[in-house]
Amino acid sequence: MRKSRFSEPQIVAILKEADAGMKVGELCRKHGISDATYYNWKSKYGGMEASDLKRMRELETENTKLKRMYADLALENTAMKDLIVKKL
Repeated sequence: MRKSRFSEPQIVAILKEADAGMKVGELCRKHGISDATYYNWKSKYGGMEASDLKRMRELETENTKLKRMYADLALENTAMKDLIVKKL
């Protein structure tokens, strides 16, 4: 996936400009983005603050670690069950 030219705090700042009353078309022209990009950002980051973004990233990282731990434990559990069935 292509990396955005804008960081997440910059995206939030652009969305705040629109909330302050600037027209979407003007805003998109000013920053060199398409209307579709603006609305995609609005659906993803609408109503967020920079601190919310940081917290969201931390939660996503933690969630990834927990999913990996669960997968390892589920695999180990399945292996133990197969071993027990073979013994009996």
